[in-house]
This record gives sequence, C-alpha cells and structure tokens, in this order.
Amino acid sequence: MTTLLIFIIVLFVAVAMWQMVKIFDLAQVGASNNQVATDKDNTFNGYMMIGFLIFIYAITIASFVYLGDLPLMSNAASEHGPELDNLMIISMVIIFIVQTITQFLLHYFAYKYKGEKGRKALFYADNNTLEAIWTVIPVIVLAGLIIYGLFTWNDIMNIDESEDPMIVELYAQQFNWKARYGGDDNVLGKANVRLIDLDRANILGIDEDDPNAQDDVIVTELHLPVGRPVLFKMRSQDVLHSAYMPHFRAQMNCVPGMVTQFGFTPTITTAEMRQNPDIQDKVANINALRLERKAEIEEAGQDLNYQFDYLLLCNKICGKSHYNMQMKIVVETQEEFDAWIAEQKTFPNSLNK
Repeated sequence: MTTLLIFIIVLFVAVAMWQMVKIFDLAQVGASNNQVATDKDNTFNGYMMIGFLIFIYAITIASFVYLGDLPLMSNAASEHGPELDNLMIISMVIIFIVQTITQFLLHYFAYKYKGEKGRKALFYADNNTLEAIWTVIPVIVLAGLIIYGLFTWNDIMNIDESEDPMIVELYAQQFNWKARYGGDDNVLGKANVRLIDLDRANILGIDEDDPNAQDDVIVTELHLPVGRPVLFKMRSQDVLHSAYMPHFRAQMNCVPGMVTQFGFTPTITTAEMRQNPDIQDKVANINALRLERKAEIEEAGQDLNYQFDYLLLCNKICGKSHYNMQMKIVVETQEEFDAWIAEQKTFPNSLNK
C-alpha cells in the first residue's frame, strides 16, 4: 500500500509540473524568443567574466590569508624529505603562476573582445612565432620538472646497501599493521601466507625451520633509531594496502603475492618533533576541539589529551575499517631503541607451544 501511495504522489507531481510548463509557455506568447545574443547580452557576459575573475583572485587571496600554511610543505622527518618538499613547492609555484596569468588572459579577452554590432573579429589563420612560443616554453618547463623529479626519485629509491640499513618488514592485513625486525643478523626469515597458523600464533606465516627467522621480532608498534637508514620490506595478506608515513614522505603499495620496498633515514626523534612550534600549535588546536567533545570522548574510553606521534597509515581504501588502520611510530636514539628491542620476544618465543 505504501508503494502504491508513493507512486500516485509521484504521478500527481509529474502532472502538476507538466501543467506548469504549459502555463509558462502560454505566458510567453508575444515575447521575443530570439536566440541570437544582443549587444546587451554580450556586454553583460563580458562584465560577468571580469566579475568572476575578481572573485577567483579574491577567494585565492582569502584562502592564503585565512587558510594558508606557508611554507606549503614543512616538518619533514626523513633525510630525503626536504628534497621531496622542494620538488613539490617548485611544482606548486609554477602551477600557481601559470594559472594566475592564463585565467587573467582568458577572462580579460572575453571582456575586451566581446561581441558588438558591426565589429569584425580579427584572427590569425596561423602564426608560427606564437605557436613556437607557447610550445617551447611549456616543453622546457615540463622537461625541467620531469628531469628534476627523476633525479629526486632515483635518490630516494636507490638504497645504498653499503650503509647497512636496518631491515624491517611491514605486514598489512585488514585492518592492522605488524612490523617484523630481522634481529641480530638483520636478515628476515622466509615467510609465506600458506604458512599462517593461527593455532600456533604464527600470524605472519614465517617459516619456523628457517635459521634466519629464529631471532626475528614481531611487534605492533614500530620503533626506529634516529639517523640510521631503514629498508622496509612490505607484504599484504589480503587486499591492496598502501604503507603511508606522511612525516617521512614515504609511501609504497603493499601488494598481495609480492614484496615491495621503500627506504629512508629518520632525522628527527618523536620527542624533538613534539617540541616543534608548528606541531605544538596543531596539538593545541586538536585538544581544543576534543575538549568540545569531552563527554563523547570519555564515554568511548579514550584519553582526552591528544599527544603527537608519528603514524603508519593505510592510504588505500581497503575495506570498511580502512580509516582505523594505523600503527604508532616511535623515533628514538640508538640507545633507547636497543633497550626497547631487547625487551621484545623473538619469533620462536612468541609461538603457542
């Protein structure tokens, strides 16, 4: 019955709208229906183009003043981070300059050369000089950006094995992360999803008979020593994930059935980053917002006071709890790291006997 009533209401609304359209058409009898734009129309559109240009510039300036956070990129905590930030800043500045100039020309020419009765358009069938200018300049700029980007990419992705980077595996699964350290030998034991044995708590599918696996350490909180290169080996158990560590300017897909890798050197400890004025301002702003939701947060059993931490996030929409797939990262001194790793269980000691 409800469905029938809805259908009848929709039908009546459609009939009413049809009748209103007919009434509107009858009311237009005798009115001019000429589709050709007049000088008045062209003048109005020309002024509207200038008005829209002013609006674009005004909203851009307002965004910089009230929402801008210059420099565009900051607080990089890895060795390659500042170089990547520079590439991003240069690209954004070039895009901004080009957009500002082209938008001005587009709207100004629409106003200046608006249609007027008796006015003939002046046009070039071709102009080799102009075509060369607007072809060569973008080619040079884009080639420069691409070459700079390739050099930056190579510097980031080419891991120098002679620096003896610490090997860490990041293991992704819906919806959490695990980290595995290579232990004293800095070599990860062999692993395969077919070897996963939940009854034995072998959640990463590590080969229990592999000698290199005997000193591996599996944790749910990632600790990194500052100043030491780290090479991450990444696996996924189920679907495509993406290991994203924003402050370290690091991101790499975790693909089921294969191992991907990404390396970087942390340069700022967690304690040092917490003393950064920018970070302190952001933390204060977050805590002010959380204070407004005090009852809700305390009811959920969460700590009301937010404290900055580096995070490992998933940057692929991997399922319904994707938003909550994260792991805390602690960057600390080598001495603090050694003390922490010494407290962790090795792989054989973490299994159910």
